[in-house]
Amino acid sequence: MEQVDLVSANMLAAGANKKSVRVVNGLGKLMGSKDMVNVDFEADSNMDYLLEQDKKDKEKYKNRKHISEMPWTVNNWHLHLNWLNLTLVVFIPLVGLYYAVSGRVPLKLEVLIFAMIYYCFGGVSITAGYHRLWAHRSYSAHWPLRLFFAIFGAASIEGSIKWWGHSHRIHHRYTDTVRDPYDARRGLWYSHMGWMLLKPNPKHRARADIADLVDDWIVRWQHRNFIPIMIFSAFILPAMFCHYMWNDFWGGLVYAGILRASAIQQATFCINSLAHYLGDQPFDDRRTPRDNWITALVTFGEGYHNFHHEFPTDYRNAIKWYQYDPTKVIIYMTSLFGLSYDLKKFSQNAIQQGLVQQQQKKLDRARSKLNWGSPLSQLPVWEKSEFLEHLKENSGLVVISGIVHDVSGYITEHPGGETLLQASLGKDATKAFNGGVYLHSNAAHNILATMRVAVVKDNVDQAAKFAARRGEVYEKK
Repeated sequence: MEQVDLVSANMLAAGANKKSVRVVNGLGKLMGSKDMVNVDFEADSNMDYLLEQDKKDKEKYKNRKHISEMPWTVNNWHLHLNWLNLTLVVFIPLVGLYYAVSGRVPLKLEVLIFAMIYYCFGGVSITAGYHRLWAHRSYSAHWPLRLFFAIFGAASIEGSIKWWGHSHRIHHRYTDTVRDPYDARRGLWYSHMGWMLLKPNPKHRARADIADLVDDWIVRWQHRNFIPIMIFSAFILPAMFCHYMWNDFWGGLVYAGILRASAIQQATFCINSLAHYLGDQPFDDRRTPRDNWITALVTFGEGYHNFHHEFPTDYRNAIKWYQYDPTKVIIYMTSLFGLSYDLKKFSQNAIQQGLVQQQQKKLDRARSKLNWGSPLSQLPVWEKSEFLEHLKENSGLVVISGIVHDVSGYITEHPGGETLLQASLGKDATKAFNGGVYLHSNAAHNILATMRVAVVKDNVDQAAKFAARRGEVYEKK
C-alpha cells in the first residue's frame, strides 16, 4: 500500500503548500520570532525552498554556535536576552509596582473595581479569543465579537493574534520537544517566562499552518497595527477612562493599565508552566499537560490542560459541572446572542474512551509491580505419573483446577487450619477449594497463584478456564 509522503505531509502541516497573505508589523526580529518562522511565502511556497533554507541554517551554524548554546559570560549576557519582551514583561511592570508600593499613586476603590473589570475583558479575550477561537478554531464568531477580542487581547500585551496563535499551534504540534516554544521539560521557570525572555535557537525553528488566521481581516488589521493598538488599549484607554470618571489618570495608568496587564500575563504564563507541572493526567500521561483547579482559577478555566491537549478543538476546557471554566460559559452565552456559532465538542464516547484507556494504563502499571504467580504458559506440563514422582520428593503438592501447587510453606499459615490443608496434600482439592468446604476468596486465589509449579496434562482445559477467570490468557502447548 502506498505510504504517506512525510515531506509532503509536513509541508501541509506547516502551511507551506499554499500562497499566504504576507502580514508584517516590523516586530518579528525584536520578538525573537522572525528567525524561528522566517518563510517568505510570497517569494516561494514549495517545500524545496523551505528545505533549502533549513540547509542554509544548518551550514550557517555548523562551525559556530548560536548565542542560546553559549554559556553566559560578563561579555555576552546581554546577547542572550530578548530585550523587547524583557521590557514589556519585566521592566514596565516593575515601574508600575514601584509607583503602587511607594504610595506615589494611591489606589482608589473605583479604580480597583474598574481594573478588575478591565482585567476580565483582557483575560477572556486571550482565553476565548486568542486561544479557543483563533488558535484552535473551537467555534466561530461574527466580526463584532472578534473585534472585541482583538482590541482587548492586545491590551493584555501578549503579542498579536497572528504571533500568539502561530506559537500556540507550534506548541501543540511539537509538545515536549525542542521545537516546542515553551518546552516544559526545560523546567518550570523556562516554560513560565524564560522562553520569552531568552533568544530562541533558530536550529529548532518550526512552522504551523496559519492561513486561516491571516485570511481574517481583523487578524491582519491587528497584526499590522499591533503597537498603536496595544499602547492605546493597554495604557491610554484605561488611564483616560479613569481620568474622565474619577479624575485619576495616573491611577488608571498604573493599576488598570500596567499592573492589570502584568497580572494577565502572569496568569497566562501559568498555562505553559503550572498546567504542565501540577495536577493529574486523567486522559494521557505520555506528555506533560495536567489538569489542576489552581491554574483554572487564575486563567478563566484554562487549567484542565490534559483534557485540552487531548481534545484541543473542544470549546470547553472543563467538562464536569463542578470544574471552573467561565470561558466556556461566556462562549456559550455569546452563541445565545448570535455573536458566536458552531461550538465544537468531542463526543462523550471519545472522552470516556480516553478516561478508560488511561485508567487501564494505570491499572496495568500497578498490576505489573505485583507478584501474580508464574503464568501458566511458563509452567511445565506433568503427566499424572510425573506428579506422583514429584510427590515422593515433596509431599506438599496439591492440585486445584488442574494446576499443581506447592503449599508446603503455607501449611501453618492456612486460615482454615493446618489439618484441613494437610488432608488435601497429594490430592485434587478443586471441589473442596471452590465451595465444597470453603468458597475461597479472591485473595485466596491470588495467594494460591504464587505457589504454582506445574499443570496437569489431563486437566489443561480446566487450568485454562481457571486462568481466564483471573484475566490470564493460556495457550495450550
